[in-house]
Amino acid sequence: MSFGKILRQLRVKAGYSQEELAEKIFLSRSAVSRLENDNLELKLADAIRWFQATRAPEAVAAMLCGVDVNTLLQALSILAGGIIAWL
Repeated sequence: MSFGKILRQLRVKAGYSQEELAEKIFLSRSAVSRLENDNLELKLADAIRWFQATRAPEAVAAMLCGVDVNTLLQALSILAGGIIAWL
């Protein structure tokens, strides 16, 4: 399974450069690049640190459960918008 596109989206959404994220999760910048390009196998420990640093715990849960992360994020956005409108 390839996660590179999702990892890149989360990093960009969090506002980090590859180098900034690499420092936060104790990887080299080239490792971050290789993960985002699906040229390096994503290890669970690296995934957890990535999702903690990018403040996206729902993404790791979705990936571990085999749920499409983008679909989950869209559903959560719709749900949150409905709750806000209801309040």
